[in-house]
Amino acid sequence: MKLIAMTLLCAGFALPAGDPEGFHVWKAADLKSIAKELAPKVNETHLATNPIPGIGNYSFITILRTATAAAEYHETQADIFVVETGEGTLVIGGKLVDEKTTAPHEMRGTGITGGMERKLAPGDIVSIPAKIAHQIKVDSGKQIAYFIVKVTQ
Repeated sequence: MKLIAMTLLCAGFALPAGDPEGFHVWKAADLKSIAKELAPKVNETHLATNPIPGIGNYSFITILRTATAAAEYHETQADIFVVETGEGTLVIGGKLVDEKTTAPHEMRGTGITGGMERKLAPGDIVSIPAKIAHQIKVDSGKQIAYFIVKVTQ
């Protein structure tokens, strides 16, 4: 009887405890399918998003854009983009045009003046610190799908 109890006790310690809270693996194939999964959800602003819960000071979003986006400014969040499919042009820095506060610590604008442009393609990774204006431009007939890590500072 002691042998059976000891065997069961040891087996219990050997069982996997499951993934830790907040742990997730995004497989390359899953990320490549962002555009396909979000395409039916594109709204009148040519945007579809899927927020993914994070933990602590970071969260995630998958995004599909089929046209130029509003310019953004996050006072307390840095963005890290991983471009999965498509192409676009990132405008970074400068000042928002027609800026409006849309949420606490968040502003949007119709564009950016004085920014620098960088072409984006699949596999590109971009880090945008908090308090830096940014906008993604998408040429007519094109689209861009990307994964964002948002880090609250």
